[in-house]
This record gives sequence, C-alpha cells and structure tokens, in this order.
Amino acid sequence: MNLRYIELEYQPTPSQVLRACRDLSWPVLLESARYHAQRGRYSYFSAEPVKRWILDKVEFGDDPFLEFRSAIQEFETSPLPQLPPFQGGLIGLLGYELGHCWERLPEVARDDFCTPAVAVGLYDWLICWDHLLNKTWLLVHEDPSQLINRPGLEQRLAQINVLIDPDEMAGEEVKLTQANHCFTSNVESSVTEQKYLEAVQKVIEYIRAGDIYQANLSRKLQYQFEGTSHQLYDAVCHSNPAPFAAYFKPAEEWAMISASPEQFLQVENRHVITRPIKGTRPRWDAQDTDLMQGLALQAAEKDRAENTMIVDLMRNDLSKVCKLGSVNVPRWCELESFEKVHHLVSEVTGELNDDADIWDLLAATFPGGSITGAPKIRAMEIISELEQTARGHYCGSLFAAGFDGSLQSSILIRTLILKNGSVQCPVGGGIVADSIPENEYTETEHKAAGLLVSKNSSG
Repeated sequence: MNLRYIELEYQPTPSQVLRACRDLSWPVLLESARYHAQRGRYSYFSAEPVKRWILDKVEFGDDPFLEFRSAIQEFETSPLPQLPPFQGGLIGLLGYELGHCWERLPEVARDDFCTPAVAVGLYDWLICWDHLLNKTWLLVHEDPSQLINRPGLEQRLAQINVLIDPDEMAGEEVKLTQANHCFTSNVESSVTEQKYLEAVQKVIEYIRAGDIYQANLSRKLQYQFEGTSHQLYDAVCHSNPAPFAAYFKPAEEWAMISASPEQFLQVENRHVITRPIKGTRPRWDAQDTDLMQGLALQAAEKDRAENTMIVDLMRNDLSKVCKLGSVNVPRWCELESFEKVHHLVSEVTGELNDDADIWDLLAATFPGGSITGAPKIRAMEIISELEQTARGHYCGSLFAAGFDGSLQSSILIRTLILKNGSVQCPVGGGIVADSIPENEYTETEHKAAGLLVSKNSSG
C-alpha cells in the first residue's frame, strides 16, 4: 500500500468535519478536545472503512483478535515522520463484557441497550489535525495493484471538498452558537440511592472479609435526548472537554459519545504506557477553593491507597507481556485537573516482549484495572453480582491500532450511548475499605456533571 497525503488549505475543526460528514457510513472522530502537548495534540476523523466487524460475545472464539492481526499485516505500512503518528488502521470499540473471552465470569441478569461487544472498522484514509502546529492533512492509502477498489487521494479530496464547504461550515457554526445546551432533569437511575449505598456497603464487607482490596461499582443513568448524535457530542464536549473525546457511529440506531480523560494503553516502537485514574474531587468556580480541593485530593490517604492498588495491578498485567525488569512507575498519584473534576493519575510503563504484539497486550490487560478492582477477576465477579446489568461499552475501550503496530486507546468512562432517542450514561467509582457510601454516591453525581444534557435550539 502507498500512503499519500495533502495538507488542507482550509482548516475545518474536528467538530465541523463530523457534522459535514455525518451521513457517511461508520463515522469516527478521535478528538483531543482538551489540548495537551503530550497527551492531547492530535485529532483524527474517518468513515467508510474497508472492512467492518460487529461481534456479540458468543462469536468471540478462542482469539477475538485473530482477524485483526491478519488485517493489519495485509496493510502494513511504515509511518511518515512529518505526519501525526496514527496514519490509518483499525479503530473500534471493545465492550466491557469482552473480558468473558479470557475468564470465566458470571453472566449478568440483563442488557438494557444490547449493543455489540465488538465494533471495529479498518480505515484506510484520515483527516488528521496537529493542534500544536495548527495543521490539517488528508491521508489516503492507495493500492497500486488496484485489487482493492477504493477512492484514491484525488477522489477522496474531491469528496471532502464537496462536504466541507467553508461558507456552509460558517453557517453551521452560527447555528451551533445559537443552540442552548442545558442540564436535563429527566434522568432515571438503574438503582435508587438507597440501593447504591447498600451495594457500596456490600463491597466494603467483601473487602473486610478478605475477598478483594477494591472494586469499581457503577450505576446507570438514562434520559431522553431530542437531538442528533453529533449534536449530543457537541454538547458534551463543550461542557466536558477531554483529551480522549470520541464519537463513533457504526449503526444507524446507535452511537457512542465519549468525554474520557483516561488513557488505557499506548504503544509506540514497542514502548507501552498506561495511565490509570483513581481519586476524584469536584472542581469549584472560586479559584482558591478549587486549589484547596486539588491539594486535599493529593493528600487524601484513601484516594492515594486506591490509586496505588490499581498501579500494582497494572504493573502485574503489563509484566505478563513485557520484558523482565522493564515495568516501571515513572509517575505516581499526580494531580490532573479537568473541566469538572480533579483526578489522581499515575503512569506505568514497559517494553513489549519480542514475541508479543499489541493484541497480546490487550488480552493481558483487558478490561482495565482502574474500572474493575483488585484482585481483578474476583472484583469482576462481585461487580456482576451487584450491578446486575451488562456494562456494554462503558468501562470498555476505544482503540486505534496503526498499520505500523502502534496502539492508542482510552478507558470508556464519561461515555454515553445514544440509541433511538435514549441516552445511557453510567457513572461509578472505586470502593475501598474506608469508603463512606454516601460520599461514593456523591462522587458519581460529580462525574455525571456535564454529561446530562438536553438540547433546545433556536436555529
């Protein structure tokens, strides 16, 4: 395959491209909606993938990644250093229940939205942004043998130019600024406050009995949204900008919208990074009060202990596929502040074994430790017992696997599923021995801030 590219003279924003190309099949946007020079520099959009996979968990087989391995090898391409690092490949969702593929776990009682456990596309073209350099490119992989009948660079550029008309984009921006996004009161919870408090207490009892050290317990919020999926994405990203924001619509009836702050796995040149989040405090408008909130979180023994447990778990998971002695913790319990909350974030790194690839890494670490607990398998059993409903894509991962063997992925927290006008918005938190149930419930409300939106437009 040949990789060709052109820098776009007109530089539309990622949100503008999403709205302009919304009628293309399988649109996906990976957006650094919260800029960071190291972890929020690039954004990517694509649609109309070469191949598509939609799998329920009964279809996994022994190796759910077998076809992905061969697909990547078929298109294997060395990256061009002058362009953003992801230059085409597999993009898709791995639902939380994919963990059943590798471990025997109890089946949950119900699945409210029934979205597939795996939805992945093979994307051979991209619009990509470098927010540091303020540049935008169109990249296209072309088959010189023409065995794959796909649009070349000139054809794709002509298509994009038709869709992304600057005058029309300006009109869309006017409509967007006129839209009034507000918090909705039409919210139902999968459990009552009292039931959630009782579930938290049950986790604490499991911890005191020696079953686990920690478990991540969640509840699902649901409400109606009268707008479109890309309007919901605009509303959420405006209220809750995040470094791993994403939009993915692999079916007409449902779409995923994510404002995740959490990186799951990154692999570049076989170097692995994972950045688990544990520890949360709400942001405040008053600068001095907000500063005190962050300092209090950094000093909180409970939150630091919670973070340390997951760091140890991720060290263990990475050690399964990383070289002996290569797993390290260069950053531990550092404060990172987002739009609505402060978090404690750590970083665990390693070097992949010579005989391991990104799919072995995903199999060894999925689902992420920050949204399961420790020990992981027993924590997942307790989660199934107490939540009694499938998590679906919540607490799974959205990933981009490059043709060069690289990997970028997020943990799908602060993530919504819009299906037939209903929005599902799960929220949760890590429970440890000294957790206070009422405080844990309040934390889920803080995490929901900015995600429970309604849309009233005058345009």
